Amino acid sequence: MHARAVALLVPLAAAAVLAQPGIGRAQVAAEDDAWTAPRTPWGDPDLQGIWNNSTTTPLERPRELAGTALLSAEERARRDQEALERADRPPRPGDTGSYNAFWFNRGSLLPRTSLVVDPPDGRLPARTPGGERRAAWERGTDSWEDRNLAERCVTRGAPKRPGGYNNNFHILQTPGFVAILQEMIHEVRFIPLDGPAHLPAGIRQWLGDSRGRWEGDTLVVETTNFREGIRFNSYNCCPGAGAGLHLTERFTRTGPDTIDHRYTVSDPDTYAAPWTAAVPMNRIAGPMFEYACHEGNVGLENILRGARAQERRESVP
Repeated sequence: MHARAVALLVPLAAAAVLAQPGIGRAQVAAEDDAWTAPRTPWGDPDLQGIWNNSTTTPLERPRELAGTALLSAEERARRDQEALERADRPPRPGDTGSYNAFWFNRGSLLPRTSLVVDPPDGRLPARTPGGERRAAWERGTDSWEDRNLAERCVTRGAPKRPGGYNNNFHILQTPGFVAILQEMIHEVRFIPLDGPAHLPAGIRQWLGDSRGRWEGDTLVVETTNFREGIRFNSYNCCPGAGAGLHLTERFTRTGPDTIDHRYTVSDPDTYAAPWTAAVPMNRIAGPMFEYACHEGNVGLENILRGARAQERRESVP
């Protein structure tokens, strides 16, 4: 975690409108005819820059907001203030606590009550029986092998959902390629455009194997060949998904400082139906920081040591 908090730019009005269910990109474009999406010197739509996707809007719509697709500006402000106050409360006796609000870059709530935009209820589809079995690790872990991949500093997944900090992405383009550097764990996604077929099915990667193409001004990225182990990652795009995950992302510039980023998840081994989430991205000045994950410390070792100590206490009659 870095001591300097990166300021989140306020999304433009067009991005806020686009985030609402039923509002399409064409409608937004019609409201802002003065803006034209920029092009690279070789003619592709230009997505380059440093972008931030911080938000406290949850992936799924909270149960208490069932039937409520949008929050008013007043309600968002109230909930954001309450979240800040909770972050600054002292920890309970015996609890070491965590960072206070100063150290986080969580962002704020979107008008929508969930990142999930399809199904319309803002909730993930039911998990299959296999998905339920694979998700059992979330209810208890015994080994370093089934600790969260983020705790082990292996990966935060692709695309990484918004978290407490390091929600920055640097997009670079060359003729034939797009590269996306994720600040968290400094992972880079190299995406060939209109290139060869996906890797053979036997080659599996933490970030999958991505192939991109342009559909008008939208970059469409299809990613397959994920490792089964991505299910051990509570920060990944798609909770519980594994090797059967097929991910379709769409990146569209909606203004000088905004990108509409949407991804559709298809994993019949995990979910009963596909689903789609939308995560707005906002331009920031930067810079990007190094994320030095657990270098030189013994966090994971102490997590396991504490778990064994707890087991010994519980075994005493």
